[in-house]
Amino acid sequence: MDKVFYNQASEKKLGWEPYWFGARQNDEECVEAIAAWQEEAGITADGLCGPSTYRRIWTERERDISSNVIHHIGPHNGDHPHASRLIVHNGHFYDIDWPVVLWDNPSALASNYGTFYSYAGKEDRKPTFFVNHWDVCLSSKSCSSILDKRGISVHFCIDNDGTIHQLLDTQHGAWHAGGHEWNHKSIGVEISNAFYPKYQDHYVRHGFGKRPMVKNAVVHGNIVEDHLGFYPIQLQAAQALWKAISEVHDIPLEYPKDKDGKLDTGVNKECVDGDFRGFCNHYNLTTRKIDCAGMKLNRLLNEVKNG
Repeated sequence: MDKVFYNQASEKKLGWEPYWFGARQNDEECVEAIAAWQEEAGITADGLCGPSTYRRIWTERERDISSNVIHHIGPHNGDHPHASRLIVHNGHFYDIDWPVVLWDNPSALASNYGTFYSYAGKEDRKPTFFVNHWDVCLSSKSCSSILDKRGISVHFCIDNDGTIHQLLDTQHGAWHAGGHEWNHKSIGVEISNAFYPKYQDHYVRHGFGKRPMVKNAVVHGNIVEDHLGFYPIQLQAAQALWKAISEVHDIPLEYPKDKDGKLDTGVNKECVDGDFRGFCNHYNLTTRKIDCAGMKLNRLLNEVKNG
């Protein structure tokens, strides 16, 4: 029974679950299942899920995360209707009211190893704010390719049709916001938008229709040139993602405010200092960025709150 007690304490501390090893509950059966898994993995088969076994199985699950969806949603029919409505944090599934393509699916996008801070098998990361970016690309696929070439990463992308891609477990710190502290404390999304009006015809030719135009948006006290806006379906996807992230990570649905209590459209001191808890745009962190100019973050977040 000592091994059962150890595993029960380990499960509570590390956050694994018996089904990871094929067991129904944390008991003698689970000890045997862990030992069998360890033997197959070529490590000491003592039936104990300590830190090294935990890191090993955590990493294995991440490589083939979608195969574990059934354990989260239960024995639904063969189509698994809820399988794509999940996001992942620290190897665990959480519900989202929107289709999501996880990083190991055939049509998936993924962040390359070495382009993020890996916290695999470590203490649960507790991000405190979320950063919205636009990718200045024609699609999420092209965005992912450019991120790879630049050696950086992001947790989510939202494509032109509103599809959300999760490229990276939110346990990891993606290199998307700039400084180490910002990356460590945040989660990020790249929303597909090529920005320049000359690309409007591209979207029409590819069946997405015309994008809204954004005029007279102000960032850092300056009027931003007229540019392409987000499709309504992309904003709906963003709202679904914000809601899920808020629920999973206990990040409040708040936006950076200026001295008058309105949406801050410039660098925000709380964001820069890492003290902000909520959802911000990239321009709130640095004068070098203007994304997402013209997006009414205050209105959109209030809709989520009141929805």
